[in-house]
Amino acid sequence: MLKLLLFCVLFVLCWPLALVALVLYPIVWLLLLPFRIVGIAVDGVLELISALFTLPVRLIRAI
Repeated sequence: MLKLLLFCVLFVLCWPLALVALVLYPIVWLLLLPFRIVGIAVDGVLELISALFTLPVRLIRAI
């Protein structure tokens, strides 16, 4: 909701800049999408390594 309000204020103050932002937003989102996917993959690998290192401690605590 806040983004919409900010867009409306920008549209009133400088409508050409608001229209450029409206056109460029999906392009920037598509360009950043691979970095998000890589970030999710790296996070998953780090969680797996963390789980492997903490597994012996969990097994000892269970006994």
